Amino acid sequence: MFHSNVEYKRFLAEKYENEPFEGTRLEVFAHDQISLPMLLQVAIVLVVDVAELYNHRRPTTNFAGRLAKLLFFSHLIATVILISFLSIAAFVSRSLLSFHFLLHWHAPLLVAAAASAAISLLFLFVSLRHPATAIKSSFWLSPVLACAVAVILLADGTALGLAFAVPFLLLALIQSLHACWTARRLRHAYAILSAAVAAVPPSFALVNFLSLSLLALLAFFALWTLGAGGVAAGVHSRYDAVYLILLLIGLWWTAQAVRYTVFVAVAQIAYLRLACGITIPAAAAFESASKRALGDVCCAAALVPLVAATRAVARAMSAGGSDEFMFSCGWCFKGVADGAVSRANRWGLVYVGVYGRGLWSSSAEAWEMFNKQGMERLIDLDLTGSFCLFCGVAGGGVSTLVAGSWMIAAGSDHSTEAKLYAFIIGYFMARIGMAWPQACVAAYHVVFAENPQMSSCIGARMRELQQSSSPPD
Repeated sequence: MFHSNVEYKRFLAEKYENEPFEGTRLEVFAHDQISLPMLLQVAIVLVVDVAELYNHRRPTTNFAGRLAKLLFFSHLIATVILISFLSIAAFVSRSLLSFHFLLHWHAPLLVAAAASAAISLLFLFVSLRHPATAIKSSFWLSPVLACAVAVILLADGTALGLAFAVPFLLLALIQSLHACWTARRLRHAYAILSAAVAAVPPSFALVNFLSLSLLALLAFFALWTLGAGGVAAGVHSRYDAVYLILLLIGLWWTAQAVRYTVFVAVAQIAYLRLACGITIPAAAAFESASKRALGDVCCAAALVPLVAATRAVARAMSAGGSDEFMFSCGWCFKGVADGAVSRANRWGLVYVGVYGRGLWSSSAEAWEMFNKQGMERLIDLDLTGSFCLFCGVAGGGVSTLVAGSWMIAAGSDHSTEAKLYAFIIGYFMARIGMAWPQACVAAYHVVFAENPQMSSCIGARMRELQQSSSPPD
């Protein structure tokens, strides 16, 4: 991978310019493919003078990253100002000062958020220890909980509850059909997830940083519920819809930024473990993701989910249907989505954390490697994204049941709104926990694209896909 000692020194300098070398180790994964000169080269580099390593510095953040960071913190400040404005207005009108409102609005949402954080850690533990069980459970538990959310929304007997119960019933149906349709792909999903998460074994430091990320988002949720409560109080009824949209945008971008910070940190650890046999401290990985790569993380938080959703819709449109017009529109839309995904995708975030490159160039390089190795169909059929999405829906379902049960028992006003907010909060909390296994799988795919001999699992799967797509003789 490294063409000279200088490249390897620069690599180590970028990773450890502020960190000691303790805990670093080298392991050989394929003994029959490692030559003695290569081992000697690595051994010489590992004992290089640390002072010389400090002369190399990570490349400066690109313009897009700096702009994204500026916009993110500006939006964060604007969100806090909006929450303060709505809260103060509600306090002045005494809508938020009543004990009844505090007990039956904020308390259920905070308890639901805390429950979703615990569920997030539970999903993560099962995914790391029993990957096959985690995938199976998510594929049947998520539709059930989505249906339960629809039922608890219908229990309100309001038009708003009915309006949102129907989409949740459709979501449960779609998830059930998806689980049946992808049943033949589960075997490979078990194998790839098991191999990938093994590269990042749980450690106290890593779990501690993940827990801090969940607590940080939990604190933001506690503040956010004050603004949502101000909207529910209806003090500024003319602009409630605008305020709500702004609050949801602020919540979405903040939660995604926390999620992708965890993703970049874990992907960095997994990549170095798989590609180089190096185990780096969790503190170094999270420091790199939350400081040096923060601009690209903020950019990815805004773009990558939208690009992924757009590409999924485009693939669904072009996959079937006999209507020629819809088919042609689907392929046109897919072409646009494919161009976007080559510039902003989660696999590029692996290089963002490891090498400090920008999101655009990292995503383009990762996608180009996938195309060269013929991995595009493998990536499209990978179930890791669906697995994490299902876990997010399940986390949102648990959060909704906790908050909804409380509100139904208390006969609280604004019950439907609180249940929907609880689902959103639970969804994001679960997705933060599932960023760990998703990052491991992303790093596993990138390392395989660089060195196809490192995994027989992916190689066998690619041969199966080639045989299934080739015409019969």
